[in-house]
Amino acid sequence: MTSIYQRVLGEDFLKLHPRIQQRFGFSSTDGIAAVGTGEMERLWHGPWWTLPFLYLGAWRNILVPQQGRDVPFTIENYAYVDRFGRETVTWVRTFSLARTHRFDATMIYSEGGSRIVDYLGTHQHLAVDIELSVDERGGLKLRSGSQRFYAGLLGFPFPMLFSGVAEVNEWYDDQEQRFRISVAVRNPVWGPLFGYDGWFQTAFTQCPVDAVPAHVRPLHEQRRE
Repeated sequence: MTSIYQRVLGEDFLKLHPRIQQRFGFSSTDGIAAVGTGEMERLWHGPWWTLPFLYLGAWRNILVPQQGRDVPFTIENYAYVDRFGRETVTWVRTFSLARTHRFDATMIYSEGGSRIVDYLGTHQHLAVDIELSVDERGGLKLRSGSQRFYAGLLGFPFPMLFSGVAEVNEWYDDQEQRFRISVAVRNPVWGPLFGYDGWFQTAFTQCPVDAVPAHVRPLHEQRRE
């Protein structure tokens, strides 16, 4: 099976750096996991008035209301099929500060929309459309688009006044021989909310789909996209 990123990018997937292709090129049928460890040279958040957004999000492992330098970091990417039959990839990011913080997401391929939908947090309350492109370094750029909130029978377009637009850039640095990442989340009214910049090394390990650890899976899976 083709990875969800390759399905969206099509021929442009081959423009990615070979190591980026390796990192984003596996699916649930490959029995592979990618676990990265490194440091975020800078973990930041916006002015004091942005903290309520961040603390509210942190309640469900969305965003991080802390700052730091050279913060130990892990990112866990596992591919599996969720209970609704959708190809899924985990993005579980852990920041080891005085208190450990996680930023969880699960990305699925939407057959109906031919797009990637990113469910944020432990309960997949927030569904975000993701736009993919390849940058001049052969890196992968992800940008958030439309957002929807789901809880029980409730569902509505999430107002951007209370959210943010995320830009994620990942690339491979041949000179440093490691992956680099830059993330920034900004609100159109309140300005910069949260972000981080740093590096990591990735270990690719064998992981049958029935061995995907429970701690990277959401506590609740949302059917609606």
